[in-house]
Amino acid sequence: MMSFIWFLIIGGILGWLAGVILGKDVPGGIIGNIIAGIVGSWIGSMLLGNWGWRVSDFYVFPALIGAIVLIFVVSFILRSMRKAA
Repeated sequence: MMSFIWFLIIGGILGWLAGVILGKDVPGGIIGNIIAGIVGSWIGSMLLGNWGWRVSDFYVFPALIGAIVLIFVVSFILRSMRKAA
């Protein structure tokens, strides 16, 4: 149970950090940060593999890069949807 809590905390921190680096808000607040960190970790590990520091099942560098890519794509899609409406 404790590793799941750490999983959520690290996912949230990585999602928040990716949003800070891009200067964009993650839709959904804390839950959005957690989702961006977890999904970004998956994307980053698929694109870049597993390397660097490992914290609670997250390889920090690929997870952060994956979260940045995810937030960039989601913000681009949301922005284009707002312009189309």
